[in-house]
Amino acid sequence: MVPVVFVMILSGNYIGDGYYSYILHDVPSMLRARKGTDIIGSKVNSDGEPSKVGRILNQTHKQWVYESHSIADTERLASALAAQAHAGMVIALDGDLGAGKTAFSQKFAWHLGVKGVVSSPTFTLIKEYEGRLPLYHMDVYRISLEEADELGLEEYFYGTGVSLVEWSSIIPELLPQEHLHVQIETTGLEDRTITLDGYGEVYASLCEQFRQNGV
Repeated sequence: MVPVVFVMILSGNYIGDGYYSYILHDVPSMLRARKGTDIIGSKVNSDGEPSKVGRILNQTHKQWVYESHSIADTERLASALAAQAHAGMVIALDGDLGAGKTAFSQKFAWHLGVKGVVSSPTFTLIKEYEGRLPLYHMDVYRISLEEADELGLEEYFYGTGVSLVEWSSIIPELLPQEHLHVQIETTGLEDRTITLDGYGEVYASLCEQFRQNGV
């Protein structure tokens, strides 16, 4: 008898205050997390009570949305994040081609104290820079999940520096459960909607801090 494997996927709807309600789907082909959905986070039902999944995973999650109307606005956010950087920080960065992921990375690196020119590490996969903290700039756009798994990314994620991962949606299974996800969406010639999702107490608190005080 040939064994049959079912993959269960959660899809979520934002219901306010940084929380989502979730529906469980039996969809084998859905393997990558998309904006607004995830398999980790604090799950609540529509009545505000913790769902069974939420009680099992019990992962704190907060979201904050930042509207940028210029590269200067984007730099303010990058500067605020760099000021909060700590050893072992993981920033998962996503957005369409041309949305400004590398530009965001460059501004973040500059405010982290990196003096060299930060360029996209597309062909080298990982570039290391020295600043106030080491910066590990990664680009996994051109590799598969299996290839990324062989790079030993855990050594960077749990190391002494900051990991900045472009195209992180390709490797959601390899990211630490606690991380900051940054999604950049092009909404105009210079306008960008930048959504921050903080998973875990440290990153959720950071999103809440920005929500209350701005950047």
